[in-house]
Amino acid sequence: MTAETESAQQPEHRQEDVPPRSRRGTAAAWLTTTDHKRIALLTLGTALVLFIVVGVLALVVRAQLTLPDQHLVSNDFYNGLFTIHGSGMIYLVVTPVAIALGLYLVPLQVGAPAVAAPRLAMTGFWLYLAGTVLIFAGFATALGPAAGGWYAYPPLNSSRYLPGTGQSLWIAGVFIAVLGMIFQAGTVLWTALLKRAKPVTLMRMPVFTWSSIATNLMVIGAFPSLLAAMGLLAWGRVFPNIFTENLWNIAYQHLFWFFAHPVVYVMFFPFVGVVAEVLSTFSGRRFFGYRATVVSLLTFAAFSMSVWGHHMFSTGQASNDYYSLTSILLLVPAGVEYFGFLATVIGGQLRFTVPMLFAIAFVPQFLIGGLTGIMVATPVIDYQVTDSYFIVAHWHYTLAAGSLFGMFAAFHFWFPKATGLLLDERLGRWQFWLLTIGTNVTFLPMFWLGLEGMPRRIATYLPQDGFTTANVIASAGAVLIALSVIVTIANVVTSVRDRRRPAGDDPWQGFTLEWATSSPPPPTNFDREHPLPRVPSFAPLLDERAREEGEERTGDDPTEHGGLRSGGGR
Repeated sequence: MTAETESAQQPEHRQEDVPPRSRRGTAAAWLTTTDHKRIALLTLGTALVLFIVVGVLALVVRAQLTLPDQHLVSNDFYNGLFTIHGSGMIYLVVTPVAIALGLYLVPLQVGAPAVAAPRLAMTGFWLYLAGTVLIFAGFATALGPAAGGWYAYPPLNSSRYLPGTGQSLWIAGVFIAVLGMIFQAGTVLWTALLKRAKPVTLMRMPVFTWSSIATNLMVIGAFPSLLAAMGLLAWGRVFPNIFTENLWNIAYQHLFWFFAHPVVYVMFFPFVGVVAEVLSTFSGRRFFGYRATVVSLLTFAAFSMSVWGHHMFSTGQASNDYYSLTSILLLVPAGVEYFGFLATVIGGQLRFTVPMLFAIAFVPQFLIGGLTGIMVATPVIDYQVTDSYFIVAHWHYTLAAGSLFGMFAAFHFWFPKATGLLLDERLGRWQFWLLTIGTNVTFLPMFWLGLEGMPRRIATYLPQDGFTTANVIASAGAVLIALSVIVTIANVVTSVRDRRRPAGDDPWQGFTLEWATSSPPPPTNFDREHPLPRVPSFAPLLDERAREEGEERTGDDPTEHGGLRSGGGR
């Protein structure tokens, strides 16, 4: 099929359908947009601002725990700080970033001119923003913000034991924000499966798009369970006596964890796709084991619905053998993905750009989070370390040492595509090293704290407990993480305001379709100036370069004779 034929198969877009550039640049145009890229940037921008805000709350928590018997804040306010930090990172930062990355990239990567149901996607953003306001409004109430932890177990979170408006606002905010994420996830899934350009078959979609599909399948399947759980909590705020019946307490835990284990994978699957794209691009070769990785992502997503009970081993309300077995089986699809990472890099012509550094660091650090997850999915170990700082360390190696590094790999990789500008490489490397050192210095000592018996969610401890040294080290690491964020902000500000270096359409020599259009892309993603190229595989731009090189050498087109097969391993 020729490029001209494939381009002709794309929907026609009349010039009058595209709003004037001056109008598209106004605040009103941004706030009422139906352009998936702008909706995604609004969501991503909000999430990144909230990342800074809830990160500041974490610094206060670390300051409180640095030395024994400190009382920088009251116990009740401390409970509010770690609750808003934990729930904010999950509901308002990492999950929205994971979904919004797909909202920005998937239509581009599948050659679609727009996202399906764009007004539903924009409604999702407004719900997310409204939920954020409600959650943080608790700080303005008399008894302060929600203080029951991010999973808010009843009966302790009923109005009888935890009075105040802050907790009720938190329940409503979580419900509304998560509903918004369901809306956005549905539009991305719809686009990837049903709105692709004709040349983009299922097995010609990039790894990132497949990771987004797996992510959004879990969102659609598991997130409604959280809405039911929040509804049950709201019912208990009005009628606290229902939680005197243990049936409702157990029901809440099952509803919550049916959501809360898949959300772990929602918060890292897109970054698995990001790392695959970055490693492939800067190794100069197509991703190894493409088909096996696609199957592993879908298998992983399916298994995610079967392991929620391992969070309940210590309650006696779960079948330990079954949930332990299904949890350990996750090693198989995870191993396929890790093998793909390593096989792609080994023997490649590596370019150690800032996105590549973050992608490489993601692999071993997230492996620590994954392996310790298998440990706590083993009942005899879970009984020992549950509700200790070992769990805090495991959780943060999953999200901070894992997903956060994938997020910054994506940030540095696609920032030129979204803005048309390059970030400063030197400042990016400073950010990387500060974040890498700070992350490990902060969270590695928490494993020892947990094994030594430090419980999670405590506001202080005694000198004779023996927790001081590890907490001092962890707090020093938190300062390094804060410095890395400051460097990142400085990098963005100087790159956008002072050192405006044009990126060009394809500064990295990328492999996927978003690099074939302008930076930033036009409203319809592809236009007459940047038509959709031929798509013979999941790495069409790599194929195009190989075709051009082959024609220069031999005057022949290697793709016409099976030289580059669709969906191959390398």
